[in-house]
Amino acid sequence: MNLTHQLNDLDGDKLREECGVFGIIGGAEAAAATALGLHALQHRGQEAVGITSFDGREFYTRRGLGHVAENFSSGESIAELPGTMAVGHVRYSTTGGAGLRNVQPLYADLASGGFAVAHNGNLSNAGQLRQDLVQKGSIFQSTSDTEVIIHLVATSTQRTMLDKLIDALLQVEGAYALVICTPRGMAACRDPLGIRPLVMGKLGDATVFASETVALDVIGAEFVRQVEPGEFIEVDHDGAVRSHRPFGERPSRPCIFEHVYFSRPDSIFNDRSVYQSRKLIGVELAKEEPVVADLVVPVPDSGVPAAIGYSQESGIPFELGIIRSHYVGRTFIQPSDGARNAGVKRKHNANRALVEGKRIVLIDDSIVRGTTSMKIVQMMRDAGAREVHFRVASPPTGHGCYYGVDTPERSKLLAGRMDIKAMCEFIQADSLAFVSIDGLYRAVGLAGRNDACPQYCDACFTGDYPTALTDLDGRRRQAAQLTLPVNKVA
Repeated sequence: MNLTHQLNDLDGDKLREECGVFGIIGGAEAAAATALGLHALQHRGQEAVGITSFDGREFYTRRGLGHVAENFSSGESIAELPGTMAVGHVRYSTTGGAGLRNVQPLYADLASGGFAVAHNGNLSNAGQLRQDLVQKGSIFQSTSDTEVIIHLVATSTQRTMLDKLIDALLQVEGAYALVICTPRGMAACRDPLGIRPLVMGKLGDATVFASETVALDVIGAEFVRQVEPGEFIEVDHDGAVRSHRPFGERPSRPCIFEHVYFSRPDSIFNDRSVYQSRKLIGVELAKEEPVVADLVVPVPDSGVPAAIGYSQESGIPFELGIIRSHYVGRTFIQPSDGARNAGVKRKHNANRALVEGKRIVLIDDSIVRGTTSMKIVQMMRDAGAREVHFRVASPPTGHGCYYGVDTPERSKLLAGRMDIKAMCEFIQADSLAFVSIDGLYRAVGLAGRNDACPQYCDACFTGDYPTALTDLDGRRRQAAQLTLPVNKVA
């Protein structure tokens, strides 16, 4: 875990959606709109940010570590990025790790001209593809899996840029939402299962693409529709939009954790209000896992909508029994063990006058490692709570994600190594319960999970991965080979 992860999440106890992408073509101040859109997507990646623009002749790129405001708050920084087309990216790191060389958009000069790409997601066969490309002579400048796409495009024997891109994407597996700039215009594409989100909007004559609708709202753009799973959209500099379906039709599997945690609650995901979905998860949780208590208390901020739903369904009053500080600076807390242990109290503080002597239902969106949950339960007890019952607005997270989410290895996931009773003892709650997988599906407007053909990607809960995991399988085979006995000659 890098320093920025530690400062924003001291225990590594939240799943992190690893990237946000934004692109605009036909806008008079494309870079300024991109910076504003990325600011709305900051929750999707706080490690680094980059913007690439095109003025009709040249590409310009500015990238930096840290937040959007730290890199694009001045007029001078925007002035360095002229043009009516721009693409931007905020990131945490999954594959490739931290460092400026991995900050997107990635840019390359190809035989056909400049090529800039911003990628949200993760390619589960990037390692194998990279090895094949290196053996054929490709020279990589980063350790990001996104660069694999650039090399596949560069080495494609297809004639047109559209065909080169399709040829490249037909070779990859996993999850991707891409926004690409070339001298001819902008392209946007979503993987055939639609695991990672991407939407399209209009701002006057400009066409806009973004990971979430909230980015459209912030710049004043109109939401047009989501980019469909497997859809490839081209937009030229005259504003003409062409849609292609090169991958055929498949049942979609968007990431259900967008409803639980990743997306901002004021976004629309998969044609549903994220806020409403989270409230309904709380309703389902109250129906499935009731408890006699005095107060429903959310773990701020992600537990708030579900706690409202739980309160409304159960009739137990909703109260802010935990107050969150929004001013814990990124450089204030040092990454020592003592600081990590004190971090929860710096970020959250119990409202003692409210919780003392009360039976509390704590609502949070998920439990990952369990360390934060344990500390918050203890915080409630230290403030005088008589009972602390923990309710979780997602099923147990017992499996890793390989599609663009920073998930600890399974041995570090609490639900990957313990049953619910043991988890309850670990976090020291009076009771612990999770919404069921069918309850989660009901909350997002479905009758339940279709086990034969699941409507969402829910692999982090079920272990049911919707694509091949070539690189992971290769590591498993290698590990198995390393454990074979070796005959030694005396």
